[in-house]
Amino acid sequence: MPTVERAAPQANILIGDVVLGESPRWRDNRLWFSDWGARQLIAVDLEGRREVILRLPAFPFCFDWLPSGELLIANERHILRLKPDGALSTYAELGGLSDKAWNEIVVDGRGAAYVNNIGFDFPGGAFKPGIVAVVTPDGKTRQVADGVAFPNGMAVTPDNATLIVAESYGKKLTAFDISADGGLSNRRVWADLGDGVPDGIALDAEGAVWYADVPNKRCVRVREGGEVLETIILDRGCFSCALGGPDGPDAIHGRGRMARDNGRS
Repeated sequence: MPTVERAAPQANILIGDVVLGESPRWRDNRLWFSDWGARQLIAVDLEGRREVILRLPAFPFCFDWLPSGELLIANERHILRLKPDGALSTYAELGGLSDKAWNEIVVDGRGAAYVNNIGFDFPGGAFKPGIVAVVTPDGKTRQVADGVAFPNGMAVTPDNATLIVAESYGKKLTAFDISADGGLSNRRVWADLGDGVPDGIALDAEGAVWYADVPNKRCVRVREGGEVLETIILDRGCFSCALGGPDGPDAIHGRGRMARDNGRS
């Protein structure tokens, strides 16, 4: 199958004035994302109307939802939970596993929250491999993987059987089997990306993965095994991507802007 390439002019800008957009999620007919530069969690609809959900004095911070609908936020040394009244409470402490800031979070359908840590001070520190931890629904926290070369975006398959992790410095997507107790096993290369540098990722309905690529200024769709199915060329580095919208288009963002690509359903 030939690779399909599309250029950035086919994208619609939803909002501007984003300092550093990250961790996009589609929920309740809106695109939610973290603006690390503005220290805000923002939701925006397809008409460009934005709402600041909360302000958080942290860098970085990413988020996902529990099956109950409560919002979890990975915030430096711990995970916070946003209560219905808008108050924040501590859901889990992570400082005992690493003294570095935590990065991405994803919650599976059973309520296990996976978070990763790059393992060194970025960008100035010397590289060290990172880790993945899990917070199970009973509140227990433990490390479940190590030796990950700059862990970044993560996704869980709909059957809750597989966790896929982007290894930015490894230039690959790595998969693990998820056990009933939240543990990870059977580590394997899900896709070798060649010169690709995966940041944030998203699974689509066909089981393929979209990954954002900062240095190569693109967003790429690959299937398990590494076959490239589609590439969207951008005019700047792309930090993360999400799938959403009433017809399932791709929501893609780069530094300083949010954009929705209309070319694929």
